[in-house]
Amino acid sequence: MNDSAELIIEKINSAKKIAVFCHFRPDGDALGAGLAVYLMLKNAGRQVCMCCEDEPPEKFRYIPAVNEVKTQLPDGEYDCFISVDCADINRLGIFQKRYSNFKGVTINIDHHISNIGYAKYNYVIDCPASCEIITGLFIKAGWQMTEEIAYVLMLGLITDSGNFTHRDVTAKTYETAAYLRGYGADITEINYKMYSSQTKNRALLYGRVMNKMRFALNDRLVFLIVSAEDMKATGTDKSATEGFVDFPLTIDGVEVSISLMEFKNNQYKASLRSKSANVNAVASVFGGGGHILASGCMVFGSIEEVIEKLTYAVFQNL
Repeated sequence: MNDSAELIIEKINSAKKIAVFCHFRPDGDALGAGLAVYLMLKNAGRQVCMCCEDEPPEKFRYIPAVNEVKTQLPDGEYDCFISVDCADINRLGIFQKRYSNFKGVTINIDHHISNIGYAKYNYVIDCPASCEIITGLFIKAGWQMTEEIAYVLMLGLITDSGNFTHRDVTAKTYETAAYLRGYGADITEINYKMYSSQTKNRALLYGRVMNKMRFALNDRLVFLIVSAEDMKATGTDKSATEGFVDFPLTIDGVEVSISLMEFKNNQYKASLRSKSANVNAVASVFGGGGHILASGCMVFGSIEEVIEKLTYAVFQNL
């Protein structure tokens, strides 16, 4: 059950030493939401850190605050843990056990419909981005908004809404963007950095992956396969694959796109995107989840076994 915004704000305001966490393999929304809370508390003179199991992808490193994200929790006694944009406690990675056993206040702020409320205090709203929720909390709480905070919130809003193209974008999403723009968030720069700028190595990986697209279910389903060999050959890592899964949806007739990244031998990270089918239901078959039109999961087996399993699950939900 959701707690009220007022209670979430009260708990954050009363905390003295806080750690903010986001999910591993952080995207723009995870970083934007976490950094917004982190910067607000830091600017208010509070003791605070932000943690993530993985270092933020290189594409986000141009933002100064991103370089303050830690991959280990600093020593000390904390009274509040806040997780943002994390649908499942397992996605906290190495911090999961510390979070679940924490005796102090735990707060879960998220926008995924698959979130079951794993913290002591939960604020989960189905909307395009966690940054939309965080902006609403800033407004309601009267927390100080700065250009730097507005920028990271806009980053999350743009990237997780597919640059305002996803079906769950509402008038409130645009109102949130307008509010952040009013504080100086640079939409032009974010769009360039996220959608137009890339390294040569990423471009080479993109070409390799798209050249091996596999179609199924009468061309309504597309698989992209990102092998460890491809990443080694192009000098890239998993962070370079962000956004790949969206391309097949531009093809006429394709309803579902699945990117399979080789995580380790016989284990693949599946990212699912859809125009209309419920891919959250597909991901849940394999213990994952997310949104109706955007979800993720881990699938085990050889590449052919994984494709077969996912094809059948998608078939049941088309």
